[in-house]
Amino acid sequence: MNQLSAMRMFAKVAESLSFTVAAKELRVSTAMVTRGVATLETHLNLRLLNRTTRNVSLTKAGHEYWHGCRELLRHLDALEANVCSSAHEAGGSLKVAAHESFAAADLSGLIAGFREIEPRVDFELTVFASTQDLAVGTYDVCFVAERRLRDSSLVCRPLTPVQDVIVASPAYLMRRGAPEQPSDLTTHDVLVTSDPCVRSWEFGDAYGTQRVLLRPVLSSSNLLTLIRAAKAGLGIARLPASLISAEIQGGALVPLLEGFELENSVRTLWMLYSGHRYMTPRVRRFIDFSVTHYRRDVPHLENLSLNSAMHSSHAGSMTVDAS
Repeated sequence: MNQLSAMRMFAKVAESLSFTVAAKELRVSTAMVTRGVATLETHLNLRLLNRTTRNVSLTKAGHEYWHGCRELLRHLDALEANVCSSAHEAGGSLKVAAHESFAAADLSGLIAGFREIEPRVDFELTVFASTQDLAVGTYDVCFVAERRLRDSSLVCRPLTPVQDVIVASPAYLMRRGAPEQPSDLTTHDVLVTSDPCVRSWEFGDAYGTQRVLLRPVLSSSNLLTLIRAAKAGLGIARLPASLISAEIQGGALVPLLEGFELENSVRTLWMLYSGHRYMTPRVRRFIDFSVTHYRRDVPHLENLSLNSAMHSSHAGSMTVDAS
């Protein structure tokens, strides 16, 4: 029995819960996959899958074995990639996931800079609005902007602070006037994210903190939609400064309430990746390049970001790498 081949067949069936789909992905016959899984079950003297005429499901032992197979095969694939020739390794693909705000602002420049020194590396990019949309382990590197990191089994590298600003278009300000103090926002049209918790903004000054209840006229999970709405004069928005720097410089959006401190306005851009032993050299080079790119401009980053990480309620289960 070719145990490794049988394990790959079983892993594919476990992922898709279909012998037919697994066979198509492996480019072999369904009968071959069926025999491979059956041979593996005989070798282990365990039933890994429950089969009926209509569906396939994992047994308890099968579920445990699948997780082990997936980890083993991932390490094996990475190990094989590591021992490829340097000429072969110079090329290849990197799977990168990025929050939409970073993808729209800095990611293109980061990738362009990396490809100047690694021109044979290409990128598969996934853009997401929420980390809940991500499947851990389906990418090499992920970029997220969070005030506090959630529970994570990945290595977490802080890169740079991300600052929010409050802005509106000249057309809106001409029509409605500019708020002179935070309490004025209660009479203005406001654009917010779709997060149900974001229905107020907090401001600080010499007299303490002031919470202002908002009157949203538009909410969206897509930051680019909020930018377009703000530029169109629909209302006042709170947006990442890095994402709208061109609009501010060009006058399409005007910063507001700059004399007041916007509470919780700073998040951290984090780079997340697996800490498994057999990381491919091109992934390592991209990680090192990204860290160097931001460290050059933000020398105080480590202290700022580590404080944020340590206040996470799940900080004990994640690895923070500030090296």
